[in-house]
Amino acid sequence: MTDKPLVNKRGQTEQEYLRTYDASQFERPSVTVDMLIFTVVDEQEENYRKLSPKSLQILLVKRGEHPFLGQWALPGGFVSPRESLEDAAKRELFTETNIQNIYLEQLYTWGDVGRDPRMRVISTSYMALVDSSTLSLQAGDDADEAEWFRIEDKWLKETKTATENGTVTEKWLELRLVNAKEELSATIKITKTIANRIVQEKREIVDAGNIAFDHAKLIQYALERLRGKIEYTDIAFALMPELFTLSELQQVYEVILGKELLAAAFRRKVADKVLETNQYRKHAGHRPSKYYRFNPEWMEQS
Repeated sequence: MTDKPLVNKRGQTEQEYLRTYDASQFERPSVTVDMLIFTVVDEQEENYRKLSPKSLQILLVKRGEHPFLGQWALPGGFVSPRESLEDAAKRELFTETNIQNIYLEQLYTWGDVGRDPRMRVISTSYMALVDSSTLSLQAGDDADEAEWFRIEDKWLKETKTATENGTVTEKWLELRLVNAKEELSATIKITKTIANRIVQEKREIVDAGNIAFDHAKLIQYALERLRGKIEYTDIAFALMPELFTLSELQQVYEVILGKELLAAAFRRKVADKVLETNQYRKHAGHRPSKYYRFNPEWMEQS
């Protein structure tokens, strides 16, 4: 006995419904992708006895077309109807910066109505932590320049108000992006509402500075997520050479987290993620330090 196909209230099978479906009855927004590419680099250190200080940096492109002509933005662009989001992200990153063959992790989807002055645009953002010394930047497509910017963030103030069902906490944060040629600054407000044990969080840009679209908000959110991921994943090891000292690894953690860590506590924290070797780092002005390597089986041990 053959089962009859299901029909809707108008007596249509799925095939009949799809043949007569009118896609124009709904306004269709455009879809874009934005890439947040982070790296940690060595800064100049005059005292050769110390490890070179490091800084966390993000890749930006200078827009060569309206809107926001001449302002700095995340690499990104529109998704074509015949490609996946991930394929679009890889294509746009390559055409705008010449970067390819890196792992991109989907971060968040942004859908505020007024985020693009041209039209209704929904954007999916991707994040990566890379070793910039292995990359060759070259601006292309509608990007006039592609540059790394050092990231600095600072909490400005915080207020907390009790409500009938919970609390409303408002925080203001300054985001600064700096390189040898330019300094960008934006102010972001984060509102966290707790009502009847339901938590909601909203981000809004108070002052975008010279950062295009709502990308200051995307950068702040990605930085927050990156700091969370470094605590429970092996993402930091994407920046490390095959052999490294624990002091070098600790510096990478500190620059991403934006705070100093106690050496003993840090070593306990990463103990399962590293393997001790019999080799030592020997360098003028430094005491010999033992080399370690990443333990690819650390997840199985935890």
